Amino acid sequence: MDARTPDFSAARTAMQRYVDQEIIPGVSWAVLRGREVVDQQCVGFADREAKTVLRPDHIFRAFSNTKIFVTSAIMLLVEEGRIGLDDPIEKFLPQLGNRKVLKQGASSLADVEPAKSSITIRHLLTHTSGLSYGIFDPGTVLFKGYNDARVLNPLTPLTDMIDKLADLPLSYHPGTSWEYSVATDVLGRVVEVVAGKPLDVVFKARIFDPLGMTDTGFFVPEAKQGRLVAHYTGADVLDPMKPGLTRADDLPFPQAYRHPFPRLSGGGGLVSTLPDMLALVKALLPGPDALLKPETLQQMLTNQLPAGQTIRFANLGPMPGKGFGLGGALTFAPTPFDPPNSTGEFQWGGLAGTHWWICPEANTAGVLMAQRHLGFWNPFFFEFKRLAYQAVGA
Repeated sequence: MDARTPDFSAARTAMQRYVDQEIIPGVSWAVLRGREVVDQQCVGFADREAKTVLRPDHIFRAFSNTKIFVTSAIMLLVEEGRIGLDDPIEKFLPQLGNRKVLKQGASSLADVEPAKSSITIRHLLTHTSGLSYGIFDPGTVLFKGYNDARVLNPLTPLTDMIDKLADLPLSYHPGTSWEYSVATDVLGRVVEVVAGKPLDVVFKARIFDPLGMTDTGFFVPEAKQGRLVAHYTGADVLDPMKPGLTRADDLPFPQAYRHPFPRLSGGGGLVSTLPDMLALVKALLPGPDALLKPETLQQMLTNQLPAGQTIRFANLGPMPGKGFGLGGALTFAPTPFDPPNSTGEFQWGGLAGTHWWICPEANTAGVLMAQRHLGFWNPFFFEFKRLAYQAVGA
């Protein structure tokens, strides 16, 4: 093999093993060295029951891969001077001003104190706003509050979500901690307010059409539903490597992504394909057809968290070596799970196993797509990236 042509056979063999072991139904990927695609493959099935082989044009539920689209839209508006990163949220959404914060050890939603500062756009981009999600921390006061208020209700528009959040306290003072949250949905509403148009219209005009993304949107049109990948759950939520997949097309709610819903979720509402996601990732690399200015991209790839602070998930605890930039995690100290040369990597993914990454130091970027519910940072993803980085650097 030409020394300049990366060998991805080890990555393919590893991904086939995960498919054979029924950890994932199928997986597709595209890997860049610089701006050049050096590997693009599909392994396994789009539909296990029908034995439909996965193809590049299959459509995936992006879930939190949606967040990088909202981040990009926000940063376009920042470049135009229409939004400032340190603008207070009440400049755009007055209901979210004058926040209350849950006191330490609060036993009810009424056990609050005034917030020491406003939520800013930067706080929302970095999940340091004090907002929560109401998904990952069952048993807590805020989990109950968010679920009782139906903050994530797909049957209501974003305006309703903002009104619900206005009545709920923050989990900590803005800028003092990190918690994955509905912040990106709030930013989606900020985009609508500033642009004066619905989020889907802004996405189409500013991102989808300029980048030639033909299969990305908030639902799959009927004519394309034959290309929608089947969705599966694993055998055991607590054991990601336990074999067994069960079809679950109606997660997270019946008919999800199959027709328009009032909620245009900037946090998790899009569907997309491998080529479309690749188009966005390429557009977030410096170059003649970049979506954003080099200095904007540099800012996004700069850790925004205070020294010593890492991201953390309620069910997983702190994630060592991981900070957060504007719209994605940043690796400042690779762990044994990460590629050893991934310092400076900017990345995120979706609940069902869709992922993207950009690593200037290793001169690589890529997209990996699967549809296993709770497949975010699953072992298959870490193994793939280690092998992909190895191939690109070889």
